[in-house]
Amino acid sequence: MVVSLMTSCFSFKGISIPSDVNTFYVEDFTISAYNTPGDINQVFAEALRQKIRNESRLQYSDRDPDITFSGIITHFNVNSVAPTEGNTTALNRLEIKIKVNYENAKNEEDTWSNNFSFFEDFDSTQDLQSMQDGLIENIFRQLTEDVFNKAFTNW
Repeated sequence: MVVSLMTSCFSFKGISIPSDVNTFYVEDFTISAYNTPGDINQVFAEALRQKIRNESRLQYSDRDPDITFSGIITHFNVNSVAPTEGNTTALNRLEIKIKVNYENAKNEEDTWSNNFSFFEDFDSTQDLQSMQDGLIENIFRQLTEDVFNKAFTNW
């Protein structure tokens, strides 16, 4: 009886992956947002691939994968926040929004589409171009965590 319970799904650090799901594929995301770095879609897709490789037992495969991730980068924007005296701001905010499609070939009821967003604030005296890669990396770290949790921890 204990054996049958243990073979129904894989669970590690709160991760729950059915035992019949063994492979995944992450397509390069498309871009619908303006003013994005040209390779941001590939950078996000690779960050998600790495997250899944490093934190699950799933194997990457582009041939008939059990799970497929795809999506769109829908928003890439810098806004001023934290207004100060004299029509200036102390901080700027880079916000990125993505739409993720998750397809489970083993269980179509587990297929979903969801929007995710995250932002990083930075000092308004600093140049975005010099900080952009680090900001994007931090934002993608949180977004991949959110996508991973939605897919494998049922939060």
